[in-house]
Amino acid sequence: MRIKSLFRLPDLATVARVGAAAVIVAGSLIAVVPDADARAGGGRSMGSRGARTWSAPAPTPTSPSAQTMQRSATQPGATTTNPAATAGTAAAARQGGFFNRPGFMGGLMGGLLGAGLFGLLMGGGFFSGLGSLAGILGLLLQIALIFIVVRLVMGWLASRNRPATAQGPQPGAPLARDMFGGGSAPGSNGAAAGRSGFASRPRGRPLQLQGADFDAFERRLGEVQDAYSRDDRAALSQLMTPEMADYVGEELDGYAQDGLQNRLSDVKLLQGDLSEAWSEDGRDYATVAMRYQLKDTLIERATGRLVQGDPDRLESVVEFWTFTRPAGGGEWTVTAIQQGG
Repeated sequence: MRIKSLFRLPDLATVARVGAAAVIVAGSLIAVVPDADARAGGGRSMGSRGARTWSAPAPTPTSPSAQTMQRSATQPGATTTNPAATAGTAAAARQGGFFNRPGFMGGLMGGLLGAGLFGLLMGGGFFSGLGSLAGILGLLLQIALIFIVVRLVMGWLASRNRPATAQGPQPGAPLARDMFGGGSAPGSNGAAAGRSGFASRPRGRPLQLQGADFDAFERRLGEVQDAYSRDDRAALSQLMTPEMADYVGEELDGYAQDGLQNRLSDVKLLQGDLSEAWSEDGRDYATVAMRYQLKDTLIERATGRLVQGDPDRLESVVEFWTFTRPAGGGEWTVTAIQQGG
């Protein structure tokens, strides 16, 4: 009997009380639970990757996919790869309005409107052209059912005709690299970089990387997290592009306003591999997937009290970091961070 009672339909007063309680509980949870990802980037995807900002990075063994950008100074329309789809979306938005919809619903509503106007012209009222009120309701019910069936069939046909989404590494995808920094980095000949697979990637010329470049990527990972932990804006402005420095600066400002400080330590790269490397408009770009570990905590600035995290627990993170430099050489700086899929 107790189980059956769970399926009884509650009265409106009960629903209102439960809904109000749920809203209060949810609000309290939002108020007391801080951001679960307090490292640089805040567990979000942000920055720019040149003309590839809105293109998915090539999959790697470290991470088969990356989240799309959530914040970027690069406008999506500037690098769209499907102008026809964009034009179609814009055209649909311009049409708007229920009666302006083409296809089945447009013809249906036009027919009903025409029948009503015909009844008015004949002197029998707006709905006389369709018969009695009962007949109208019956007709509308049948039309609604037919419309639902047609939509379901069309959706099924569209899903059958839609090309399948590619899964896993594509032909010519970059070769896996284990901990490209440290002793496991490749030699200076860059054998795993600049492969012919990059030639099929859109926008930009293939770029060949050296072992020293991968050492720099690992070094930048630790330097960025260390500067973020110390709230060192000057160091961050040297390690990141102005866009990324502004984003992480906003995060640090938010913690400061709340009287909090992010403490990061024991950052260590566990595995990394190259996703893409290319040159465009006088700059080099390299996107690498990295799996690394760190200790991540939030403390109160005034008292040092632990607010979030465990100072003795190592957390594992998978992200795509994109670095840029002047074409042909110079220091690599972080220009984008994307969460691994």
